[in-house]
Amino acid sequence: DRMEDTKQIIVVRKDLNMRKGKIAAQAAHASVSAVIKASLKDGETYPFELDSEGRITMGGYSHLARWLRGSFKKVCVYVNSEEELFEIYNQGLENGFIVSLIQDSGLTEFHNIPTYTCLAFEPLPAHVIDSITGNLPLY
Repeated sequence: DRMEDTKQIIVVRKDLNMRKGKIAAQAAHASVSAVIKASLKDGETYPFELDSEGRITMGGYSHLARWLRGSFKKVCVYVNSEEELFEIYNQGLENGFIVSLIQDSGLTEFHNIPTYTCLAFEPLPAHVIDSITGNLPLY
């Protein structure tokens, strides 16, 4: 499969009706967390580097390394409940993928109730991740 087929899927709960800025912040938390976790898996052999244009890169042939050398493609999809979010999370774990589940502290939007808002997968080939998230609508 080609480099540009590798993408990071971010799954957001639409039922929470978060502000756009809140969604962006939560999705960013999830994305960065999943990328760092994936890099820890690879980093002993191939740490992050900067190329001659100052772009982040990594040697090797892992999904993360190929994604970093490609377009950094991210796709945001949504679910309509915490239950659906956990369903996707558990499917990811059962398949051996790195999945970062984000729980917001609740201080700004959720009446001081800690709330699961979104998750992100490590970058994966489309044909691999689509079996889990391919049927979810784009956010």
